[in-house]
Amino acid sequence: MPESATGRPAAADVTLRAHGVSLGYEGLRVITDLDLALPAGRVTAIVGPNACGKSTLLRGLARLHPLDGGHVTLGGRDVASLSRRELARSVGVLPQSSLAPEGVRVAELVARGRYPHQGWFARHTTDDDAVVARALESTGIADLADRPVAELSGGQRQRVWIAMVLAQETDVVLLDEPTTFLDVAHQVELLDLLADLNRERGTTVVMVLHELNLAARYADHLVVMSAGRIVAEGAPGDVLTEDAVRDAFGLTARVVPDPVSGTPLVVPVGRHRADGAA
Repeated sequence: MPESATGRPAAADVTLRAHGVSLGYEGLRVITDLDLALPAGRVTAIVGPNACGKSTLLRGLARLHPLDGGHVTLGGRDVASLSRRELARSVGVLPQSSLAPEGVRVAELVARGRYPHQGWFARHTTDDDAVVARALESTGIADLADRPVAELSGGQRQRVWIAMVLAQETDVVLLDEPTTFLDVAHQVELLDLLADLNRERGTTVVMVLHELNLAARYADHLVVMSAGRIVAEGAPGDVLTEDAVRDAFGLTARVVPDPVSGTPLVVPVGRHRADGAA
């Protein structure tokens, strides 16, 4: 695969765009006339306070939630015109909540990520098996391959679902709070894995995150939402300012350089500090 000027594999034109998108639930409008272009071949993090529309937007982009208005395109094509199989070949999705079929084992669930690439009557091939094995290994769950998913901890189950998305081998991956249930070490491990996927394959990664500092460290492009609208977007160093944190989250904070990465590090002030001052 040819490389871009950044040294990463050059991405195909698989830009995901929202054009005047409106979304809601049972008559309650959450997002109105929103426009957004997610850069192809880059890592985008969507951040914002609870109930601001982050997950709703991601579900709308993935065609998991019906649009009340507007449309979504992938590489210039309206996603509404794609069959489920066509869309699944291009876009992998990790929803916020996923339920595994009763009795399914880890390797069996991960192998379902290969479904979009198989014909109607095709069975798993040795290539499919190799892809599944890589997904299990890269997410650190190869030793769990024969375990029933229902017996796993929340963090282990989360890694199984991520492995299934990786096995799908799509140009775009959408993840809704992928670090949920993971401890700090596994959060960093997972985000490193997604960064590797982006840099080695040129995969477009879009994720909703709550952890502002991890979002700033791993994202090329940051989208800050509040009350169903985008209040800022761009490179983390340009977007994640003290004013933006206050406006979006109602939080007084200091933004300083991360001593490890140099990216913005948000340090909440709070009312109680180590010096005992209120």
